[in-house]
Amino acid sequence: MTRLSLPVRVLVWVLVTVLLYAALTFVQIAVTAVRDQSEPSDAILVLGAAQYQGRPSPVFAARLDHAADLYAEGLAPVVVVTGGRQPGDTLSEANAADAYLQARGVPDTALRLEVDGRTSYESLAASARFMRAEGITDVILVSDGWHLQRSAEIARSVGLDPHPSPAEESPYGTASALQQMVRETAGLAVGRLIGFRRLDNLATASIVPGI
Repeated sequence: MTRLSLPVRVLVWVLVTVLLYAALTFVQIAVTAVRDQSEPSDAILVLGAAQYQGRPSPVFAARLDHAADLYAEGLAPVVVVTGGRQPGDTLSEANAADAYLQARGVPDTALRLEVDGRTSYESLAASARFMRAEGITDVILVSDGWHLQRSAEIARSVGLDPHPSPAEESPYGTASALQQMVRETAGLAVGRLIGFRRLDNLATASIVPGI
């Protein structure tokens, strides 16, 4: 039996390690995607998504509806909505969310807006800064299930204590959600290795796709 050369054995070992790491990361994302870990907290933090001239997209509306339900259940006294303006927008995602949640019965006094974030990292980092000033660190983190593992790890890296809670009525179908989970696997795996802030800097510089 021919023995593999040392360089080939090293290459095989590296490939196996990378595949196992990616598989473990994917499983963690999948498990978090279906587990509602909400509990009484200081605030509910909703990650932004697309909006159209003040009207939240179906994906964003599902996140906001879930946040409104959590607020109505009395799980937190404050709802933080995030998201800046994307190219071509006249309103920020957070402003659209603010109007939507007030229409759902969440009072203006309970709402906090983060209006500058263009990525998940920017939104979470900016939110963490003003929340900590109010003594808020314990948050129910609301987004689509596939987005929550990476978002929770980013939240921890900026000083928050997140409890992921997936939007149950998200319009993402199985195929679309699976595609997003594969993308999240890459983002989470790389972010853990180089740091989420550094990865975000690369993303916003268009060196890698924006996340």
